[in-house]
Amino acid sequence: MRALLLAALLGLTACAATQPGPETPRTVERVDLSRYLGLWHEVARLPQRFQDSSSLRCEEVTAEYAPLSEGRISVRNSCVNALDPARPRRVATGQAYVVEGSNNARLRVSFFWPFYGDYWVFGLDPEYRWALVGSPSRRSLWLLSRTPTLPPAEMERALAIARAQGFDLGPLIVSGR
Repeated sequence: MRALLLAALLGLTACAATQPGPETPRTVERVDLSRYLGLWHEVARLPQRFQDSSSLRCEEVTAEYAPLSEGRISVRNSCVNALDPARPRRVATGQAYVVEGSNNARLRVSFFWPFYGDYWVFGLDPEYRWALVGSPSRRSLWLLSRTPTLPPAEMERALAIARAQGFDLGPLIVSGR
């Protein structure tokens, strides 16, 4: 009985979406999902245990989003493990859904059901050339681009949004460095 109760509690906790508060970073006003879907390249990130460890250093990271039925979105993330001489490509697939009332700017993503994480869009180029996404806890942040690199001025524009939202960019990992 105790194990069942614990499992139920963990399940409810995993499904609870973070609600914005006064100290929470703000998302963009609206995301047009039809323009957002497709292939993105990671150009910078805060370190993540699933991308950065003693046996893994993700490089050449991509994220691809595609529509699924019932308003869901498929998520396919991949990277090359730079610490492995064979440089194998690692792939993780998951699903996301839009948080109701967020104008598509807040999503919940799962790579391992029933656990979901927040995926909030904090910055977005008007032409959808780059996106700044992460978690409201400020522990996760990715700068994504439609191309493998961003011009320095565009990169600084995106990172200025992250700084203004209170993200610590000291440990930022920039692709290609």
